[in-house]
Amino acid sequence: MNHNQQSNDVRHDDENTLSEFLASLTDYTPTIPDELVEHYLAKSGFQCPDVRITRLVAVAAQKFVSDIATDALQHCKARQAAVVRDKKDKQQKDKRLIMNMEDLSKALQEYGVNVKHQEYFADNPSAGLESASKDE
Repeated sequence: MNHNQQSNDVRHDDENTLSEFLASLTDYTPTIPDELVEHYLAKSGFQCPDVRITRLVAVAAQKFVSDIATDALQHCKARQAAVVRDKKDKQQKDKRLIMNMEDLSKALQEYGVNVKHQEYFADNPSAGLESASKDE
């Protein structure tokens, strides 16, 4: 078997695999609704009547969000493990994971998304409520 024939066989297998995958998207219901994907695709100037393409974009977006959530969880675990190591009393180890904006920001930064969140300057939970009641 020569090199060209092997190349054609591989290309044929790839085309069959792609065709099977696209056919499976017809019956698949992604987590992100088709309408939402179509809205953002149209907003960016892309229109395609093929539902398989819409669902392919939905699957890619779902994978992206899943990867970010997984990475943020890893940052959360690492942060909380460091806190437990720093504490002198290790018997009070709390097994609940509390993910915060810092964990999410670090995960997003790995994917090139920079998040800036507002700083809050309230001294106590009721700060700012007094001025709101005066305005009424």
